[in-house]
Amino acid sequence: MYSRVVGAVAVRPALWWTAVVQVFRLAAPGWWRRRPFLPTPDPDYLAFRLQTMYGDAAHQPEPDDVVVYLEWCRSYRRALR
Repeated sequence: MYSRVVGAVAVRPALWWTAVVQVFRLAAPGWWRRRPFLPTPDPDYLAFRLQTMYGDAAHQPEPDDVVVYLEWCRSYRRALR
């Protein structure tokens, strides 16, 4: 499902740490207590973000958009230092 997104991030080692941090920041609270025991975002939050980005909550995230988001996260953290 998200293999294109993972592939887009996998070829950018500079974004790996940022991607890991964002996965855990966006994870639903208590994710470790519910199957599938993965730090996935809350489905309602994800649907809201996809609706506001693409106008369709069922639209899959575009790999380039995820890369741009991660680059922004990375630059924002550096600016706070």
